[in-house]
Amino acid sequence: MAQMDPAATKSASSADSFQDYPPFSSPPSTGAGVRANNGAPPQSGPLYSITVSSLVRALELAADRTATTIAHGTKQTRREVRERLNEVVNWLIASLRNTTQSAVPVPPVIAREYVSTLKVNFLTELAATPDLNAGEVVSTLIRLDEAEDAWRRTDRGKFIARLTGADCADAVVAIAHDIRSPLCSILLLVDALRRAEKMSPNPIRERQLGLIYGAAFGLSTTVSNLIGAARGDGLVQGQPLPFSVSETMHSVSAIVQPMCEEKGIPLGVEFPENDARIGHASAIQQSLLNLASNALRYTDAGSVAMGCTEVSADRVEFWVEDTGPGIPDEVLERLCYGFPPEGVKLRFSSAGLGLAIVRTLVEAMGSTLQVDTGTEGTRFSFVLSLPVMQ
Repeated sequence: MAQMDPAATKSASSADSFQDYPPFSSPPSTGAGVRANNGAPPQSGPLYSITVSSLVRALELAADRTATTIAHGTKQTRREVRERLNEVVNWLIASLRNTTQSAVPVPPVIAREYVSTLKVNFLTELAATPDLNAGEVVSTLIRLDEAEDAWRRTDRGKFIARLTGADCADAVVAIAHDIRSPLCSILLLVDALRRAEKMSPNPIRERQLGLIYGAAFGLSTTVSNLIGAARGDGLVQGQPLPFSVSETMHSVSAIVQPMCEEKGIPLGVEFPENDARIGHASAIQQSLLNLASNALRYTDAGSVAMGCTEVSADRVEFWVEDTGPGIPDEVLERLCYGFPPEGVKLRFSSAGLGLAIVRTLVEAMGSTLQVDTGTEGTRFSFVLSLPVMQ
């Protein structure tokens, strides 16, 4: 593996550090329409303007500085980095020399961060370079942009472009589905093994199976949240349909019950008097599942409870509460954002997707997520209009 150049920590001029890469110097030009000292017309041939020479000089100096900067943070030598940068520099020089743009080949493919750093250093050099032509400067910067995006032609570039392009949501959903299918199989198998284990109890195996279930469930929840984040309001589709509130809550309880058993925390469930209602059952179940699993994850002692309380004839309040440590004010301010700034620890995973999904679902159903937190625990709730089924 290439070792870092010891001299990379020193600030050196390009002439001292890169003697093998002399700046391009074009033949002296007499200028358009200007005669030589002997009165004869300028000689024919590929004469290049002073402004082009200035641009090339700025490019070379920028490449030298870029090589030094990148070598500082990698295990490459400045010479190795400079050799890669020279592919772009030579391509840019060819672009400046050619008056026929069709003759210029496609830009070389090198690391995007190399070209980005080169462009920044090039702009710095231009600030101190006299005799510049605005058109040539703009043309060079456009070419640098082309070189910066050349990585998109690679297979990796095409893949990343899809993840960051207009159809990125579809790509995320497709990848998440591929991950969720085997995770669901793992959950089902572990659950079946745990049930069989009760016939001949073994505490060690039981705990191991519980750990496997908890890990797989956490991954499955994250994947489901990715799909939900990509689809957004599309999770709440169609007209509200009749459903059973108790069955919906029992489904959530069954999914998180292994987590309760693993942590030794009881899960309380409260049901409304009127069970048959009209609403979006899947969205309600997903919201309660995210809130309940989060409450269990951050509660080490005490209890977790979820319920549905009737506010009026057609309005109910769904809630999940825990006896965990509560949420600090500075974190609570960030809870409405998915993918929080680095260093901000949220209760809903490092990406904050779980709560973002709950908020999206609740708001799509015409409500608002409420949070009440303190030293004795946290309570999440939302009120929905769910007409009683007659």
